[in-house]
Amino acid sequence: MLKPEKVKKVRIGTVQMSCTKEPQENLEKAIQKITAAAAGGAQIVCLQELFTSLYFCDVEDYENFKLAEAIPGPSTNALSEVAKKLGVVIIASLFEKRAEGLYHNTTAVIDADGSYLGKYRKMHIPDDPAYYEKFYFTPGDLGYKVFKTRFATLGVLICWDQWYPEAARITSLMGAEILFYPTAIGWATSQDEATNAEQYNAWQTIQRSHAVANGVHVVSVNRIGLEQNGAMKFWGGSFISNPFGSILYKGSHDTEEVNVLEIDLSKTDRYRTHWPFLRDRRIDSYQPITKRYIDEG
Repeated sequence: MLKPEKVKKVRIGTVQMSCTKEPQENLEKAIQKITAAAAGGAQIVCLQELFTSLYFCDVEDYENFKLAEAIPGPSTNALSEVAKKLGVVIIASLFEKRAEGLYHNTTAVIDADGSYLGKYRKMHIPDDPAYYEKFYFTPGDLGYKVFKTRFATLGVLICWDQWYPEAARITSLMGAEILFYPTAIGWATSQDEATNAEQYNAWQTIQRSHAVANGVHVVSVNRIGLEQNGAMKFWGGSFISNPFGSILYKGSHDTEEVNVLEIDLSKTDRYRTHWPFLRDRRIDSYQPITKRYIDEG
């Protein structure tokens, strides 16, 4: 006789919000929204990328380095108190000052008892118009990370990492039950709607594909709001995907939202059993993936 399937349900809170130039205002706002998520039953709450500030990487300005802080540090200390008080896990993306002249785009994970579990440093650093991250951030050197929290084992990746299947695969193989992507991505307000739709669909599709390929839930949290003197509209659209890429929740493109959704982590075993992509991997054939490009001849 077959044993009944083990059910492991977890309530995920996502906080999609706009930001101002005042870090303390943004921190207080995030804490208010974490509190609202917890009141709605959330057990794990994820904030967007670099939530304590405007997205400052639109320009190369040395003054912006003053926004950075130690991790652990002031923001993680404040959030640890909130996590302990509310009994929630918090995933918090911050601008890390590691040492004089050495900075990272980093996400800290705080457990439901307020303990600091560690951090993940963004591995893939973009350099595009209005996204000059290479000016500010040293690529991560901690490798890919998972965090064993009270409610689930989490994998955290950050924004530009979401375009790379290798990052999702490795983090999943390390035991992540959920992949979280704190994000800051937007549309130039000069763009046409067809281009906007194409870009958003590509962004969502690549992350849903990580869910399918790895058989895990994916949670992506983006900011909203007009920034860069109105030249950039951050497109929100935060979403949660099940392990086969189905959208369980999708946020709006222009409204602050606190959403709480219950997911069933036992779905991973079901999808991985019925669609055994991990079983059929030919790891003996994958050596070329370590090359930048494979030239003929």
